[in-house]
Amino acid sequence: MAVTPLISICIPAYQRRENLKRLLDSIEIQTFRLFEVIITDDSPGTELREMVESHPLSPKIHYYKNHRTLGTPENWNEGFRKSGGEWIKIMHDDDWFSGPDSLYFFAKAIEKGTGGFYFSAYTNAYQDGLSNKIRLGFRQLKSVKQLPETLFASNKIGPPSVIIFKKDNDLTFDNRMKWLVDIDFYIRYFKKHGPPQYIPKYLVQIGISESQVTRSSFGKPDIEIPERFMLGEKLSDRSIHYITVFDAWWRFLRNLSIKDIAQIKNSGYNGKIPDFIPSIIKFQNKIPPSILKTGLFSKTFMIISYLKIR
Repeated sequence: MAVTPLISICIPAYQRRENLKRLLDSIEIQTFRLFEVIITDDSPGTELREMVESHPLSPKIHYYKNHRTLGTPENWNEGFRKSGGEWIKIMHDDDWFSGPDSLYFFAKAIEKGTGGFYFSAYTNAYQDGLSNKIRLGFRQLKSVKQLPETLFASNKIGPPSVIIFKKDNDLTFDNRMKWLVDIDFYIRYFKKHGPPQYIPKYLVQIGISESQVTRSSFGKPDIEIPERFMLGEKLSDRSIHYITVFDAWWRFLRNLSIKDIAQIKNSGYNGKIPDFIPSIIKFQNKIPPSILKTGLFSKTFMIISYLKIR
């Protein structure tokens, strides 16, 4: 009789054969074994299938070739739909587990905790061989737990490969997004299931490259503007009263040099624009650009604008 896996490791794959092999190698050596691997392959060829079928981990792998290209993040959602585990551990194909006990520590947190969402410390691994460790401080964790919407200002959780969460068929990644899609999911999940729990161990290596969707989307108004406002639609009205959220809106409008509402609409966003946005734009338009983009001056004007609107 087949044993139901506790954890479904969902891997949305696309072309990068060597990266996927590195990830599978790191899964193969895990000491915790009550898992299944779901691979949803968005690649045009058969190269990944051939590697997966010959990999020593293949008995634990459920491989699915997408009939059509789903893209990011719908290919992530496809893995969830195919999964049979109670918990979802998404792993992007350019990331990998730091050591053989990584999955054990995720499973141990589930066993001892009461939450539905856990995330770990992690290491950014760059293509040139450099790396840096990312660990969340007490104050940052407290702010996320008290008001998940502060993630709008900064993604303190990290990329999806550092998280594990209890499966909820009604919660998936918003397939209209690709830049802020992870933050959007985190906020919605915490609102429904409560705050996240933190595992202060470096359990995952995050492969950093220019090919990543989030990095390639940065600074592109036709992506950033619609997604920022789509995410803004899901925030509560009270969120703007938190200065970190207000500051995020301020920096966003400043950095993209948004001078009027027409720029927002021309970006492709057709939804409701919050009432405070025209006020921020009007205030920023009165400030010379050289001053507006100078850190200390910009922060001072932001606080003045915040106090006026609040």
